[in-house]
Amino acid sequence: MARLVSMQPRQASPWASSSSPLLPSSLSEFSGAALSISLQKRRRTWQPKGALQVTASGAKKILIMGGTRFIGVFLSRLLVKEGHQVTLFTRGKAPITQQLPGESDQDYEDFKSKAKIPKSKLLGNDPIHMFIYCSSAGVYLKSDLLPHFETDAVDPKSRHKGKLETESLLDSRGVNWTSIRPVYIYGPLNYNPVEEWFFHRLKAGRPIPVPSSGVQITQLGHVKDLAQAFVTVLGNSKASKQVYNISGSKYVTFDGLARACAKAAGFPEPEIVHYNPKEFDFGKKKAFPFRDQHFFASIEKAQRELGWVPEFGLVEGLADSYNLDFGRGTFRKPADFTTDDMILGKSLVLQS
Repeated sequence: MARLVSMQPRQASPWASSSSPLLPSSLSEFSGAALSISLQKRRRTWQPKGALQVTASGAKKILIMGGTRFIGVFLSRLLVKEGHQVTLFTRGKAPITQQLPGESDQDYEDFKSKAKIPKSKLLGNDPIHMFIYCSSAGVYLKSDLLPHFETDAVDPKSRHKGKLETESLLDSRGVNWTSIRPVYIYGPLNYNPVEEWFFHRLKAGRPIPVPSSGVQITQLGHVKDLAQAFVTVLGNSKASKQVYNISGSKYVTFDGLARACAKAAGFPEPEIVHYNPKEFDFGKKKAFPFRDQHFFASIEKAQRELGWVPEFGLVEGLADSYNLDFGRGTFRKPADFTTDDMILGKSLVLQS
């Protein structure tokens, strides 16, 4: 996911001091206002660490940790267009700058022209002005009472416990922090096979296996709306030491999501096959891209306090993702129908 840090150059900050660094020494001394975004784990084979500075006229200096795929590439575009000086710090294999799907040649050249390898020292002694962290709604303790609110109990044993630990660290260091908790994220360049899982099956004309009854309710938020939420939080005093759920404004059932993907991509109404997950042993393979439960969160706090409103409705957002990515023949993972064949070949399936 993402972390966003903002630092205030050449003046004291009430939120942080050089005597108690928040970040590891290689990053905690970054000079300038730093917006840091750290994405989910990259591939294990790394290229040497690198940093690239995107300069533009503006008051803020921003550091994005990651920034070369999905959330970071859309966020960096927004920040540069707003006139901020952005530094991308990455250790991955992805190109530092690449033309986004649907991005005009002129817009890409404009962004690329503002990018350069910093010749001066990257690190300095300026204190952190703001740290915006991309956590996850997955930190909430499973509950029968939904939607999840920011004040709900969290699960210290969840697979997202590292997110909770980071939030606690930020609070303990006295920095001006904000934590953003998305639910499921979708959109062009998504490396998590959320909508792509459905698109593969729709394109192949295959039935879509959905666990249990298919009425489980979930929630998706478009990556561009998430990027805009980061920009809205940046420099906003109301967001100091606050947590915000960020996602789409509508909830959807698993069956409804399958139909929404078909409608967005222009495919016929899909055949949906319900199955009992307990009747199968899929090993380490994942048969469905969502957790088999109700899982959604309220975004009222972000709307009320920040004035943030998601731009994309679900079908519109899925169409944007399909038209700018999968529909162009690009995807992150090839189709794998192994678990589908296990389900469709077994007689113990639930009737739709």
